[in-house]
Amino acid sequence: MDKIKMTTPLVEMDGDEMTRILWKMIKDELILPFVDLKTEYYDLGLPNRDATADKVTMDAALANKKYGVSVKCATITPNAQRMEEYKLHEMWKSPNGTIRAVLDGTVFRAPIMIDSIQPVVKNWKKPITIARHAYGDVYKCTEFRIPGAGKAELVFTGADGSEQRATVFDFEGAGVLQGQYNKDDSIRSFARSCFNYALDVKQDLWFGAKDTISKKYDHTFKDIFQEIYDAEYKAKFEAAGITYFYSLIDDIVARVIRSEGGFVWACKNYDGDVMSDMVSTAFGSLAMMTSVLVSPDGKYEYEAAHGTVTRHYYKYLKGEKTSTNPMATIFAWSGAFKKRGELDGLPELVKFGEALEAASLQTLNAKDLCGLVTPTAVDSEGFIKPFQRWQPEAPAHRHGSGASQPAWAGRHRLAASASCGRRAPCEEAFYGNRGWNTPPQPRRCGLLRSAREALRLR
Repeated sequence: MDKIKMTTPLVEMDGDEMTRILWKMIKDELILPFVDLKTEYYDLGLPNRDATADKVTMDAALANKKYGVSVKCATITPNAQRMEEYKLHEMWKSPNGTIRAVLDGTVFRAPIMIDSIQPVVKNWKKPITIARHAYGDVYKCTEFRIPGAGKAELVFTGADGSEQRATVFDFEGAGVLQGQYNKDDSIRSFARSCFNYALDVKQDLWFGAKDTISKKYDHTFKDIFQEIYDAEYKAKFEAAGITYFYSLIDDIVARVIRSEGGFVWACKNYDGDVMSDMVSTAFGSLAMMTSVLVSPDGKYEYEAAHGTVTRHYYKYLKGEKTSTNPMATIFAWSGAFKKRGELDGLPELVKFGEALEAASLQTLNAKDLCGLVTPTAVDSEGFIKPFQRWQPEAPAHRHGSGASQPAWAGRHRLAASASCGRRAPCEEAFYGNRGWNTPPQPRRCGLLRSAREALRLR
């Protein structure tokens, strides 16, 4: 069958442990049979980062800057235990931190929603996207223990030798001290990324800080956002029918809980770290959370929001079955395909990304969500293989008159099963008359046939 063509390569960043296993499985089973895949490949697995003195991470980040769209597997950020386990030469920095610094990007995380899993917050009906300013603040702070009584001062010495000095606290005994910083240009990049993303998805943008208490630090965030909005985005937002709203962070949190969702929530670094986990858990699971890094100049890096699933990897090495949820990793690939197709004018590539997401949602049956719905758990391979056989409907406007359609672009149906010999709409074949909470039975319906055969038009 004819595969979908690409013109510009994706920057592919491989990763570690169980997600690396899933990465290869997803490529082999769900992508390579249907897409003439073009990637510029970088192995960000910890052994290769160590072997290259982490140069491979910088090379990957620069390639992302060059080509515009990347897809990244989850990676290990080593600690002392990992130093020993992998016999590392150095405790290498977070690859995500390096890539964010090169792209000067903002991380946007949104939940993957399905009908059978209702958010814990009952009035949330639409996704809430968290935009985290992943720079500075407590994550780049300087801190130390105070041994006893004394005066702590904040001092800034300018390049011209001028000095600003303020007393932080007169300690009468032992304590702790911390200094944080941020930069105007980083805050401006954060603001522009948020405004651009909100326009892209056509959703309102909310932002909150504690400017009444932090009259310099947090107030600077508020002022820069408002300045950029008024000068560059107000007219665009009004034309798109969306709004920018600022309030105190505690008021924003209260409004979020009372809302029905459907907006982008811009957060300072620590707020975004905490609130993204809160939102993802309330919607279902971190494994059901998309993540995309967006730069102010329109570069994109798609990845899963979770880690490398170490516990499952150790089980895998012992030959045991695992039930690792691949949804976020699949959506990283689909998001990258859709963006690459959009930028290159390739509607078939966009449609494939959409089809991959639709098939994934219909097949959903991962063990970490079994407490939220009532399916029978399957292992990772048993999750991925059934929706190889799903065929998305292709709207006529996607194809010119008389143009040949790709093999995956037929009507919604499953290919004939070798074991049961039936052909039916995918909803019925996967779930019959038992409702959406009942999972597919891959062995019973012969759904483990190869994707190449199953998705061929009859």
